[in-house]
This record gives sequence, structure tokens and C-alpha cells, in this order.
Amino acid sequence: MVAFWPSHATPKLWIFAALTLVFAVLGWAVRGVTTRGAVAGGIVCFAILLGAGPGGFAALLVLFLLTWGATRAGDAAKQRLGTAEAGAGRNAAQVLANVGVAALCAVFFMAFRDQRLLLAFGAALAEAAADTVSSEIGQAVGGTPRLVTNWKPVTPGTDGAISITGTVAGALAAVLVGLTCVLTGVLDWHQFLICAGAGTFGMIADSLLGATFERRGVLGNNGVNFTSTGIAALTGFLLF
Repeated sequence: MVAFWPSHATPKLWIFAALTLVFAVLGWAVRGVTTRGAVAGGIVCFAILLGAGPGGFAALLVLFLLTWGATRAGDAAKQRLGTAEAGAGRNAAQVLANVGVAALCAVFFMAFRDQRLLLAFGAALAEAAADTVSSEIGQAVGGTPRLVTNWKPVTPGTDGAISITGTVAGALAAVLVGLTCVLTGVLDWHQFLICAGAGTFGMIADSLLGATFERRGVLGNNGVNFTSTGIAALTGFLLF
């Protein structure tokens, strides 16, 4: 550590550690994550701060606020449907499935300084926001969902089910994450549409994976989430 980090970087590391601690405790306090989920979130947060800086942290914070708010939107309706999230919040595996790819992109950017990796980072966070917001809002107020592969009506919570309301809400969430990346200097305006578009594309890919591989038991929900964020990151990387 001493050899890798110059002496002037030590104060920054302490600031990053403090922000990480506050972020992890906040997520646990509002029941957004479990205790182990908070630890996993802290690791992800610190990696993002090291690689993508304060702007990357801002995008992660926006993602958390969007998903936390969406999960609690219309909670009474989702309780009646039996599709509400557990009150304790997301566990470590769920946290890593949703933001692990973004953290890896940030770490790789720290090592290689390739701007394409920052775009991949933003796209992965945009997808994570879009997927959760679309699912939660769709179940709460989206009406009758339909299977993405054949557009047949299905019960709420079915793997691969989407609604127009949920999809629009998810796309807006991807836009907000992309805007945060631009306004904080992580990306520029030329990369904004790619970031938001790749995030939205990843959201659709998530539904397709859910309707095919997850329904057949080939992938679990965490596997689908990790893969779809990877698809969004790769799309952003290739479209740079």
C-alpha cells in the first residue's frame, strides 16, 4: 500500500474511508441492506471512490436513493400481491449482483485509465437503477404485466414480466444516473446517451434473461442481475 499510494494520497484515502462508512451505515439504518449487505456495499463504495472518484460515488448514491425509494413506493399494494421486498433489505449477494460489475469497472479504470471503462461503469449503474425501478414501480402501479417474449398477460412478479409504466420509470432512472455521471465530471455529454441507452438496453436484457433462463432454472435472480449489468457495461464499452 505504501509503495502504491503516494504520501499525498493518504488524506484522500481517509476521506474515502469516512464516506464509505457513512454510506454503509446509512444503507443499513434505512433498512436498504442487511448487515452483510452493508459490508458488501461498503467494499463496493470504496472501490468506486478509488476508481471513479467522488463523481462515481455520487452516481452510486443516486442509484441507492432511486432503488430504495422505488422499493418502498406502493409498498401496501405489493404486500397484497406478495411481491414486496423483505423488510431487512438486500443481502450481500444481491448487492454484489447489482453493483459488482460497476465496482470492477471502476477498479479496472484505476489500473488502466481507459475512459471506456468509466462509460462501462456508468452504464452498469444505470442498468442497476433501471432494472430495480422498473420492477418495483411496475409491480406497484403498472397494472397487468406482460411477458416480454410473447406479450401475454402474467401475474405480477413473474420472471420476465414487464409493464409500460415500469419500463418508462426504469428508463428515466437510467437517465438520472447518466446525468449524475455527466454533472459530476465522470462522463461528458457525448457519452450521456450511450450511458443511459446502454443501461436501458441492459434492463430489457434482464427481462429477456428472466423470461428464458431464470424461468427454466438455469440462472437465479442474482445471476440474471449480474449478467444484465455486465451486458450494459459491455454495450457502453463497445459503443464508446
